[in-house]
Amino acid sequence: MMRYLSIVFVAVSLIACDQPEAKEPVEYKGPLREVENMEMFYTENDHVKVKMQAALVYEFLSGDREFPKGVYLEFYTEEGALESTLKANNAYFFKEQNLWRGRGKVEVKNIAKKEQLNTEELFWKQTDQKIYTEQFVTIKMQDDVIYGTGLDAKQDLSDYVITHPYGDVGYQGEE
Repeated sequence: MMRYLSIVFVAVSLIACDQPEAKEPVEYKGPLREVENMEMFYTENDHVKVKMQAALVYEFLSGDREFPKGVYLEFYTEEGALESTLKANNAYFFKEQNLWRGRGKVEVKNIAKKEQLNTEELFWKQTDQKIYTEQFVTIKMQDDVIYGTGLDAKQDLSDYVITHPYGDVGYQGEE
C-alpha cells in the first residue's frame, strides 16, 4: 500500500510540474487615445492661423496621429481672413518628421484666387508652409484647368509648380 501511494504521489507531482510555458507578452501598437469630433485651433501671437476639424483621431505612443474619417483645415491670414482650405478623406501626421499626409479625395482651395487643387495624395510640411505630391493633379482656375503629375506649392496654393504638366493651357471661355 505504501508503495502504491508513493507511485501515485510521484505521478501527481510529475503532472503538476508539466505546466505550459508562459508566453512573451505581445506589445500593443494600437492607438493610446481616441478622440471623436475634434476641433482644434493653431494660433500665433493671439491670431488663429489654422482651424482643424476631424470626426475621429487616433493618437499613438510615438506622437503620430491618424485621421481615418478625414480631416478639414482652414488657413487664415494675419488679418484673420480665410485664405485657403484643405480637405482629405484620410490623413496621417508623422510626428518625427513633422509631416502630414492626406489621401483619398484631397482638395485644396485658394479662396482669393478661386482656384482648386485635386489629387489622391498630398503631403503638407507645416513648418515650411509647403504642400507637395508625386501623384496626378488637377488645378481648376476661373477659366482654365491644368493637369499634371507632381506638384510643389505654397500651402495656400498662391504659388505652385506642376512637375510634369500636360494638356492645353489657355483661355477656355467664349471668344
